[in-house]
Amino acid sequence: MTDLSAWMLLDPAVLDDPYDFYRTLQAQAPVWAVPGTDIVAISSFALLSEAVTRTADFSSTMRCLLYRDSDGLPARLDLGGSAVPTLATADPPAHTRQRRAVFPELVAKRMRTLESDICALSAATVERALRDHTFEFMAAIGNVVPITVIAKLIGFRDTDPAQLLDAAFDSTTMVGGTMSLDQLNGLVTRIGDIQGWITEQVIAAGDDDEEEGILSAVRRALDAGTLEMGEATIMLHTLLSAGGESTTSLIGNAVRLLAEDPALQQRLREYPQDVGVFVEEALRLESPFRQMMRSVPQDTTLGGADIAAGSTALLLFAAGNRDPAQFDNPDLVDLERGAPRHHLAFGHGIHHCVGAALARIEARAVLRALLEQTRNFELDPERAPRWFDSLLVRRHQRLSITATAVAS
Repeated sequence: MTDLSAWMLLDPAVLDDPYDFYRTLQAQAPVWAVPGTDIVAISSFALLSEAVTRTADFSSTMRCLLYRDSDGLPARLDLGGSAVPTLATADPPAHTRQRRAVFPELVAKRMRTLESDICALSAATVERALRDHTFEFMAAIGNVVPITVIAKLIGFRDTDPAQLLDAAFDSTTMVGGTMSLDQLNGLVTRIGDIQGWITEQVIAAGDDDEEEGILSAVRRALDAGTLEMGEATIMLHTLLSAGGESTTSLIGNAVRLLAEDPALQQRLREYPQDVGVFVEEALRLESPFRQMMRSVPQDTTLGGADIAAGSTALLLFAAGNRDPAQFDNPDLVDLERGAPRHHLAFGHGIHHCVGAALARIEARAVLRALLEQTRNFELDPERAPRWFDSLLVRRHQRLSITATAVAS
């Protein structure tokens, strides 16, 4: 039996390779009260699936941010009433109202109209990257395609992709749980700048926009009184962050899995119709968002464990996605796995990711372009991959690959 210590939650080595830790939690404490804290970690697929349906006991309203204290332990920064509950951090009925204000446009129209553009962007971006035999995948492709697509989907004008990417990553870093308190306070201040820029974008939006986007839908909701400006800016910032971060992580993680498995690469070249199933396995094996926080407004129980009011619950979706009680051979890619979308990578219940369909479109487009334009690719033996330090996201900070282009 392994002693479960609080420092393990933020241990850099565990964050880099968390799966033994997750298995230990599932075996010993699927509802783990992190010692010396008011944090509870939930790790089994069954209990995660239950918790997300109990919004009265596990509220999405963000009450705190996590940070790494001077001893390397998780600590909480109380937000008081300063956070505006919006989309991912809102409960019904506010969540229902906000989602209805925007997402008919997001789901029903814009994603479908963008698919051909996404395929063309992916093919061109891969072609440029392959001009070099060895290249940094995240900088050349993995970061570029998602931020370009989400900016177009929202309808932002006069954008600088690098600045938007920084803004997206800043937002997820803020809730990543691994910064010091001083670093966290500084980042919270900096995020105010992007909020101001988004507010200007909303104010400038109008009915005469040449292209229909989420930005114009938000402006209409504001004019109709369905949304308030604070909700609107946070909503758009959330979409930018989630759309940029989740797809960036997914694409990078999928490419790494393929770079480490030449036989799997070749199978997907021969049977490109299986790329979609592989994307689901990549989502399950290396979930872009490891966990989501919930606040506990009242004393409750889960899986026979008592959870006190005021606790912060960490829903470890990445652990649930490798739960051996739910998945056969949970650590392996299985393209014959039944119900391949039966995972928690995009959340579950009312907070199932609204951009899941878009992320899948982008991942399939990039992977197909990379497989079609290469004979093979592998990890650069001179530069090992590096993970971003975060309790929230599973993203490569560096992923250097060596590829042989078809034209070579």
